[in-house]
Amino acid sequence: MSEHSVIKEQPEPVASLDHRTSFSGALRSNVVHAYEKLTTKHGWVGDYDYGWLCMPTLPFSISSVAKPRRRMPPFYALDSELPLLLALTSGLQHALAMLAGLITPPIIFASTLNLDGETSAYMISASLIGCGILSLVQMSRIRLFKNYYLGTGLLSVVGTSFATLSTANAIFNAMYADGTCPSTTSADGTVVRGACPDAYGKVLGTSLICSFLEIFLSFVPPRMLQRIFPPMVTGTVILMIGASLVGSSGIPDWGGGSNSCSSRPTSGFFRLCPNINAPRPLLWGSPEFIGLGFLSFVSILLTELFGSPFLKNISIIVGLAVGCIVSGAAGYIDGSSIKTAPVITFLWVHTFKIRVYPPAILPMLAVYISVAMEAIGDITASAEVSRVAVDGEEFDSRIQGGVLSDGIGGFLSALFTVTPLSIFAQNNGVIAVTRCANRTAGRFCCMFLILFGVLGKISGVFLAIPNPVLGGVTTFLFASVATSGARVLAYTRYTRRDRFVLSAALSFGFGDLLVPTIFTYLFDRVKHPNSALQGFFSSITIVLSTPFLVAGVVAVVLNLILPQEDADDDDDKEVEIVDVEEKPHSKADM
Repeated sequence: MSEHSVIKEQPEPVASLDHRTSFSGALRSNVVHAYEKLTTKHGWVGDYDYGWLCMPTLPFSISSVAKPRRRMPPFYALDSELPLLLALTSGLQHALAMLAGLITPPIIFASTLNLDGETSAYMISASLIGCGILSLVQMSRIRLFKNYYLGTGLLSVVGTSFATLSTANAIFNAMYADGTCPSTTSADGTVVRGACPDAYGKVLGTSLICSFLEIFLSFVPPRMLQRIFPPMVTGTVILMIGASLVGSSGIPDWGGGSNSCSSRPTSGFFRLCPNINAPRPLLWGSPEFIGLGFLSFVSILLTELFGSPFLKNISIIVGLAVGCIVSGAAGYIDGSSIKTAPVITFLWVHTFKIRVYPPAILPMLAVYISVAMEAIGDITASAEVSRVAVDGEEFDSRIQGGVLSDGIGGFLSALFTVTPLSIFAQNNGVIAVTRCANRTAGRFCCMFLILFGVLGKISGVFLAIPNPVLGGVTTFLFASVATSGARVLAYTRYTRRDRFVLSAALSFGFGDLLVPTIFTYLFDRVKHPNSALQGFFSSITIVLSTPFLVAGVVAVVLNLILPQEDADDDDDKEVEIVDVEEKPHSKADM
């Protein structure tokens, strides 16, 4: 071997030695950093003002007339160093802020399908665990190729989409109507629905195949999506989702139950609410039920008036807690769901037959379009409140990654026995108040959600919440969804064309909302022997019978075919006034 060849081979061990040295140095540095984090006051507490976070606002606002205002806590960016106590506290706040939104859909699904307590408790646990796992995916920012990513890289948490809740209600109605699910007619003509777990499995199976639409949409340039789905369209959809849920679930539960008892039959199992075997059954709309719901509702208002920043972020949970304490003392709570719930549970303890229900394909495709629209708006709000760019290539990649993660999350959530997910907007309010946009807090949030889901008794507790208490809280929750839609609509310029499109869309949306059966009998005379064509007719009926779907379709079509027109001087002045008033409010609200 020549001397030259020996010289060429010698640098390799040196490079290997440098690599080992750098690796051991990095490992030593990480160990030292972890030790300091766990053993020092700064690592646990940092410079955050926890007194500001936990102190009530009204007394201190009165006494602070002669005192200087308290300095705001520091802002913690996405990847800044975060004290452990703040990470735990902020993560718990995020988990509690979204808790009511996570448990409500499975409770309503189970009630609509008359499922037993054990299955209902599992659905709540699966929702919590699935949302915790898939929120970790959404918060990541994994580069796939070129400028395409998976996840937003923001503190973006996901939960069961309320769009799915509204649509599934129409799908379940169609299944009971066509005999897919069993039902009986009592002597007084009241239709009583039987248990139908297979209907939930068919919604999951249909959701699974339809999720590929949102995956495809994630590769469409975000600016093109924003042209197809401007604020006028997204605001209309969100407004109608919230309004329809108030009417179909929130208020009926407030009165005693959204099941068959809401029709006040004169005989049968649902003659009283929630049923005749409940601890203290009453007629739907009884003053006792109205009072319990009103107590929960007022608790939310009082928390906003007197509560600390921490309590304001979890006012929904406060309303549930106060309502449950009073109703429990009065004997309205049935503890059987807590006794039968397992101590520890996880995904797939119960399973559903995954099938595709053809009439649900078209409505579920529309759900995924609405989920993508929600994602674009919520990611924009999250980026703004997290103090990162809200335009440019990086922002576009966050939207692309968020929509892709939502689509893949829809596929995985069906396998997790959970309906499609969407990014939750209320967590932006937690970021704005706590001034903590750090993803470490988000990871702790996911840990708490998974923990709540694994502890099966917690799901049993949620299931024991009386319907009026749940109704009083969810009415406020769903109304806040409608308010978000109205806020998005505020960004519309409102030219004559825009007013025309919005009026046409709301004509169908409000019409469906106020007279739900208007399109139910549209194809009753059309009995085609071709089952595929009959399924298509059923799909159209479901779309036309769902307020946000029909309003969204009308808004999208008219927005694409009607020519744009310039705003006149008066319109420009209105836009300027709205912008001046909205900007400060929007940042605080997020």
